[in-house]
Amino acid sequence: MKRPQTVIVYLALICFISWNIITLLKNTEPAGNEKFEEIINRVQSIENSQIAMKSLLETHEEKLTALIKIFRNRKITNGKGRPDIGEHLNGVNSSKIYIEKILFSDKEVVIPVLVIACNRVSVRKNLDQLIKIRPSASKFPIIVSQDCGHVPTAKVIQSYGSQVIHIQQPDLSEPQIPWSHRKWKGYYKISRHYKWALNQVFHKLKHTSVIIVEDDLDISPDFFEYFSALYPILKSDPTLWCISAWNDNGKENIIENNSELLYRTDFFPGLGWMLTNDLWNELGPKWPLTFWDDWLRHPDQRKGRSCIRPEISRTHTFGKIGVSKGQFFDKHLKFIKLNSKPVKFTKMDLSYLKKENFDKLFHEKVYSLPTVNWMDLKLNKVSGHTAVRIDYNDKKVFQTIAKSFGIMDDFKSGVPRTGVNGIVPFMFSGRRVYMAPPKDWTAYRKDWN
Repeated sequence: MKRPQTVIVYLALICFISWNIITLLKNTEPAGNEKFEEIINRVQSIENSQIAMKSLLETHEEKLTALIKIFRNRKITNGKGRPDIGEHLNGVNSSKIYIEKILFSDKEVVIPVLVIACNRVSVRKNLDQLIKIRPSASKFPIIVSQDCGHVPTAKVIQSYGSQVIHIQQPDLSEPQIPWSHRKWKGYYKISRHYKWALNQVFHKLKHTSVIIVEDDLDISPDFFEYFSALYPILKSDPTLWCISAWNDNGKENIIENNSELLYRTDFFPGLGWMLTNDLWNELGPKWPLTFWDDWLRHPDQRKGRSCIRPEISRTHTFGKIGVSKGQFFDKHLKFIKLNSKPVKFTKMDLSYLKKENFDKLFHEKVYSLPTVNWMDLKLNKVSGHTAVRIDYNDKKVFQTIAKSFGIMDDFKSGVPRTGVNGIVPFMFSGRRVYMAPPKDWTAYRKDWN
C-alpha cells in the first residue's frame, strides 16, 4: 500500500498530465504533414514538462506532507468545515514557526554572500574559508565587490574563476567632501561602495537577501547554518531588520561557553550581517555619504527594530590595518572569540527569538533576579546566585561599570552595544550578569553618545 504522501504526489502528477493532454487535443487541428511536426513537438514538450513536474513534486513532497500533518493534527475549523489558517497561525506558535521553516526553506532560497573588498590581497584568506565551508555554491553564491582598482587584489579575486563573481565599483573618483572631513575620506568611499554593491545585488542581480562580510573576516564552521536557520525569522518578524554574526562584547572571558545561545539586540552589530531587499528598498534611496553604520543606528533608520546576534561570534576580524586605523583592535577586537563548535540551528525551534516571545520572558527573567552591588561582584563578595542584576540609571554609572568588567562602554544614538531594551548581558566569573536600567525603562536617550 502506498504511503499517503506518495498518493498525493501521483494525484498531482496525473492532474497535470491530464490537463496538458486536454490542452493538446483541444488546440490540435486536423491537418496534413505540416502540422504533424508541430504536434510531435507539443507532445515532446508535454513529456519534458511531466518530467520536470515529477521532479518538482518529489522535491516538495516532504513539505506538502508536513503541512498536511499540521492541519490533520490541529482540529481547528472556521465553522465551514475547513481549517481557519489565520486563526491557526495566530494561536499556535510552534506550528507557526514550523510552517515558516517550510515556506522559507533554505532548499529554495538563494542567499548570496557579498564580500566587500578594496586593496588587501589577504582577501584570499576570507574567500578560502567561505568556499571551504559553504554547503552549496548555487545556494550561496559569493559576490566579491571590489573598490579602489587595486590590481594585485583583483588578480587574487580573479584567480578563483567561476567560484566567485567579481564585480568592480566603477566610480574611483575622489569624493567631494568638506575640508573639515578630509581625514575621513576613506569612510566616504566605503559608504559609496556599499551603496553601489548593494544596488548590484538587489537591483541588477535581483536577489532577495544578502549576507555582507568584509574582506578581513574569519568565519565559523557553522556560519552558513546560522544564517540559513535565521532567515525565516528575519523574513517573518517585522520587528527585526538584520541577522548579525557578531557579538560586540564577545571576548572569551565575558561570554558563556554556549554556542547555541542567541539574543535579540537593539544595537546594530555589523561584521557579518544579513538584510533583505525590502530593507534595502527602504534605506537605499537615502543612503548616507559617510559613516553608514552609525547612520543605521540612528532612530530614524532603526525605527525600534532589532537584530539577532549570537553569544559566541560567527565572525572574527583579522584586519588591524584599514580605514579605521586599528581602532579598538588591540584592546578589544582581537580578543573576540570565534565559535568552533558547529550548531545545527536549522534543526532547532528558534521561535523564542520573535519579539512576542522574547521580550516578555527576557524582561521577567532579568527583573526577577537579585540586585547586587557591582563592586561587591567585582571583588567576589557575592555568592549563592548563578545569575544577578546590576542596576544603572545614568550614562556615567553605566560606563564606570562597563569599564570595570571589560565591556565596551560606548553608546550609539543612546544604545549600548548588545543592548536589548537597555539591558546588557555578560558573564563574570562563571555567573550570568545583566546590567539593567530601571524596570520602568521605556526608551533610549539619544543624548547618550
